[in-house]
Amino acid sequence: MRLRLIHWNHEEARPMIEELEAAGHSVELTSSVGSDIMKYLRATPPDAVIINLSRQPSRGREIGVAIRNGKSIKHIPILFVDGDPEKVAGIKKVLPDAVYTSRVRFVKTLRMVKPVANPVVPLGMMERFGNRTTAQKLGIGRDMRVAVVDPPADFERVIGPLPQGASLEENPREVLRLTVWFTHDPDSLLAGMRRMRALAAKSRLWILWRKNKADGLDGGLIRAAGIEAGLVDYKICSVDATWSALAFARKK
Repeated sequence: MRLRLIHWNHEEARPMIEELEAAGHSVELTSSVGSDIMKYLRATPPDAVIINLSRQPSRGREIGVAIRNGKSIKHIPILFVDGDPEKVAGIKKVLPDAVYTSRVRFVKTLRMVKPVANPVVPLGMMERFGNRTTAQKLGIGRDMRVAVVDPPADFERVIGPLPQGASLEENPREVLRLTVWFTHDPDSLLAGMRRMRALAAKSRLWILWRKNKADGLDGGLIRAAGIEAGLVDYKICSVDATWSALAFARKK
């Protein structure tokens, strides 16, 4: 079979690839997420997609949802591997026709997968969360003070309405519970990452970048810079038509 393996840790994916290749399969690995993954799947649909849920289960879920919502690829079998039982149970409700297995049994389980004749098409992310405000997406709560770093002139419009008592404070001297960092180019991203790592010890950190890539930034570069600085990303959201965001925490 021609397989696409989606795993957010390249080193952990390597033994999985070796097992699959030993069983006679050909494997392509995706270890970072972006708009290109769906383009690749549509251009060269694999016989099955394997998604490891031990890391970034929400991303794995959304890729599964995107596959089922794709006209040309919705019949591709999806095999989810491992994951926290509670989170896996939630994914099963959204994607009931996927196959769920363990790391130990995934190669054997692969023998039983086949194209899905009548796929269950779940609601896409925008349809399920389309009514949420940007403040809700970023976790801005009532009476919360939010640090805004390097904001554009229209940042208040970008973030939009706030809950009662919440406020946005540009470059505050003290560390607040939540920090929203607008990035504008690769140089300033790398220069500011050490400071953000220090902030992330006490503050929930969102890093925002423009979607059009005109400034040389994209989600992959943001994620790589965070990992290099000792951070790990755990959530992604579309802020508005212009900005995307990744949430980061200090790596334990």
